Amino acid sequence: MKELKAAYTKKFGEHLKELIQRHNTDVQTVASIGNIESKQVYRIISAENEPKITTLLPIAKGLGIEMKVLFDFDFDFSVEGFVEK
Repeated sequence: MKELKAAYTKKFGEHLKELIQRHNTDVQTVASIGNIESKQVYRIISAENEPKITTLLPIAKGLGIEMKVLFDFDFDFSVEGFVEK
């Protein structure tokens, strides 16, 4: 299960980075609008921290998107080694 969480956290960070780029903004701007420190966003992007709701709400605000968009990415939970048999 630890590997699954790590893989999901990494994929989430990649998706967040892509969203920031797609919205033609940067981490500092997103953090500033959301009133959080930019290092919190960087740590999610680099998969150092698991995304927490208390950080994701300001990130969504900073991007001007609904929370559900942050979770709208493909993740294969059936990858070998992740599915319990």
